[in-house]
Amino acid sequence: MATEMPFSSYLITPKELHEALQKSPPSETTTLPRTIPLSAASFPPGDGRTGLDAFRERRIPNARFLDLGKVVDKHSNLPNMLPSARDFASAMSALGISRDDTVVVYDTFELGITSAPRAAWMLKVFGHATVHVLNNFKLWVENDYPTEFGEPPSIDASHYPTPDLDASKVVNFDQVKEVALNYNQGGPEGAQILDARPYGRWVGTTPEPRHGLSSGHIPGSISVPVSDLLDPQTKTFLPAEQLIRVFKGKGVDPARPIITSCGSGVTAAVIDAALAAAKYGNEENRRLYDGSWSEWAQRVNSSNGLIEKFAQ
Repeated sequence: MATEMPFSSYLITPKELHEALQKSPPSETTTLPRTIPLSAASFPPGDGRTGLDAFRERRIPNARFLDLGKVVDKHSNLPNMLPSARDFASAMSALGISRDDTVVVYDTFELGITSAPRAAWMLKVFGHATVHVLNNFKLWVENDYPTEFGEPPSIDASHYPTPDLDASKVVNFDQVKEVALNYNQGGPEGAQILDARPYGRWVGTTPEPRHGLSSGHIPGSISVPVSDLLDPQTKTFLPAEQLIRVFKGKGVDPARPIITSCGSGVTAAVIDAALAAAKYGNEENRRLYDGSWSEWAQRVNSSNGLIEKFAQ
């Protein structure tokens, strides 16, 4: 039975989610599509806090928890690489999520927006049709929408069929290397690489949080720190018109292909979500570099010109 889409935009407000949850079928055995809050809470390396602890401390009622650090490519030595389609389907099944459910991914109260866009992007890469990002859990709490705490109840598993991965949304090392080697000759149609890491890491004056990695940036890349895309007080995404000003101010051309990158493929998806919210550029021309700086800095070095410092 078809139902009306509950949300009209990729980013949704706490009020929109609250109203949708009140209308969502409550039964785990219903055949109707549901609206399911999905916590993708996580903290940066070395923080000491865990997403699961944050989920137990305070969460949206009936939310599920997706551990992004575990739903990954188990054969890669890089952090946060996309899992196999089979492992993704297994994770969704364990969370009791069905293909027809509307999934709303949200972040920690403390950070506002950081890892939820990555989880939402992963669902989209594996073809989940209706996925959104809550903007954000901090406002959900501060506006006194209901929360619960403690050990979450058990969930009846679903059968989530093994999907196909949409490879057009992902870019690998060799493809990024080609862009980096040719960025001076890229012309009006060449791809742009947008880097979500803090500016100090991009410019090479601040060390990387992962041991052994040089800081700096991919030649030709543009620094777009996550902090430039969020309201400093609420930690929500800036309004669309302000996001457009940010991207224009950094020289991002919406007519050209865009590759988003970061430290390990997580906050690159924050840029992707901001571009989507601002309707800046064509979604079909956006790809995410899954290995990001963790892979790049391992495979190249400054002596061969593939790590730059200081230059914009």
